[in-house]
Amino acid sequence: WAFVGGTALRFLYSIRRFSEDLDFSMVQAGRESGFDQAVSHVESSFKNEAYSVTVTSKSEKTVASAFLKFPGLLYEIGLSPMKSQVLSIKIEVDTNPPCGAVLESTLVRRHVTLHLMHYDRASLLAGKLHAILTRRYTKGRDVYDLVWYLADRSWPAPNVALLNSALAQTGWKGPVVTVDNWRRLIVERMKAINWANVNADVRPFLEHSAEADLITQENVLSVLRE
Repeated sequence: WAFVGGTALRFLYSIRRFSEDLDFSMVQAGRESGFDQAVSHVESSFKNEAYSVTVTSKSEKTVASAFLKFPGLLYEIGLSPMKSQVLSIKIEVDTNPPCGAVLESTLVRRHVTLHLMHYDRASLLAGKLHAILTRRYTKGRDVYDLVWYLADRSWPAPNVALLNSALAQTGWKGPVVTVDNWRRLIVERMKAINWANVNADVRPFLEHSAEADLITQENVLSVLRE
C-alpha cells in the first residue's frame, strides 16, 4: 500500500491540521490487498498492548475500510471528561487506484521511526485536485490543503496523468486537465463554494484554529495565480 491523503501530509511534511482517516492506495490494481489480514494484525497488536479496541471492517468493490474504536481512551489520557466517549480511527484502502501515480519511500521519525511508501509530491497534489473537482460539496480541509500546497512555491505541478486517470474513473465530464488549465478549473470551483461552510469545516481540525480565518476566497484565488 502507498500512504496518501491528509495524514500522509502530516507524517511526511508536518501539515498543521489533523485528520480522521488513514488513507492508502494499492500500489498495483488487481492484486490481493491483504486488507483483512492487516486489520486483524493491527487489532491483535493493540490488544497485546492491553488496549480495549473493537474493529469493524468491510470490503466494497473499490474501497476496503475499517473502523478502529477505542472506548474510554480519550478519558484515560485526559482529553475528554466523558468515560463513554469513543476514539474512532478509519483506515481506508483504494483497491482500484487510477494509474499514473509515482511512488517514493521515506524514513520518517514521528514518535517512532517509520519507513513509509507514499505518493510523490506531484501525485499527492493531483489527488487533492481530484477531490476538489469531484466532491459534491467542498470540504474546508480540501481548501486548507490546497492553500498549503500552493503557498510552497517549491512544490511541483500536479501529476496530470494521474489526475486525468482519476477523473476518468469518477465520470468527469469536463475538459482534459493540463499543466496550463488546472488552475483555471480550480478557480471556477472556488468561486462556487460556500465559504462559511468551508471555514466551519476546517476549524476543528487545525492545530491553531485562527488559521481558518485565512481561508478566504480572496486568499485562495491569490495563491492560484501563477
